[in-house]
Amino acid sequence: MASTHRAPIEEHPDLMELRARHDRAAATPRAQMIEALALLTGLYLAASPWIVGFNGFTTLAVTNLIAGIAYMLLLGGLGNSYERTHSMAWAAAAIGIWTCVAPWVVAGDVAHTRSITSNLITGALATLLALAAASAARDNTKGHGPGTRRAMPGNH
Repeated sequence: MASTHRAPIEEHPDLMELRARHDRAAATPRAQMIEALALLTGLYLAASPWIVGFNGFTTLAVTNLIAGIAYMLLLGGLGNSYERTHSMAWAAAAIGIWTCVAPWVVAGDVAHTRSITSNLITGALATLLALAAASAARDNTKGHGPGTRRAMPGNH
């Protein structure tokens, strides 16, 4: 029985084409704008207790710091790992929603006008940016998912 040599999956033409398409999509002005705004939103979320002045409310301050750092890590690196953007964007959207409800959910009496206003605006913006990133990832792969018939190399 003769054995055949198969190339590693990383060298498969379809996978290489998919990676190249993701790299091109990450270089678009839309993706770069989403990435930049997401980075700024996460940075503001992390620093908001000290910017807005509710850093005395330790539970919400720590919550915003952690959520802001996590948000920056998820969407701030869009260009480096665009092929995983869709799932990362949904996790970032969850962080945005959490940011909106956090003033009422975290322990302690932290639901004050400054913290509520800051968290609602930042959470809504974070959620919208995450949905835009998910949309960009979906639009980038539309027509190339399962069920799409494409000619294989050598087939015409």
